[in-house]
Amino acid sequence: MMMLLLVAHGSRRDESNAEVKALANQLLSAESGFADIDCAFLEIAQPSIPDGLRQLIAKGALEIVVMPYFLSAGRHVSSDIPAEIEQVRVEHPEINIRMAPYLGASAEIAQIVMQQASSVLQEI
Repeated sequence: MMMLLLVAHGSRRDESNAEVKALANQLLSAESGFADIDCAFLEIAQPSIPDGLRQLIAKGALEIVVMPYFLSAGRHVSSDIPAEIEQVRVEHPEINIRMAPYLGASAEIAQIVMQQASSVLQEI
């Protein structure tokens, strides 16, 4: 079974973390092809990335795609998230855990930015 773990930074603001959880739920209901979709956080909020991966493994995941919900390839995307994933790879070498490109690497990101920026024009 292939599952998806959406990974965000994490915030002290519960509402911000709830937005990420809501997105994971929305993705799950979108017939994505993943058996399950959940979220985890790099810092501050729970579950941590290793705990999120372990939870999916406990649900029967044989393959997990980790999707960094980040806009740029800073240290978190290039080093921190891969290090967190590696902890669980060592514990569960039988599970295929792969990291997808971060959100900001998407070819559609420029269009999305322009849609959001242009939305205020409709308010005027």
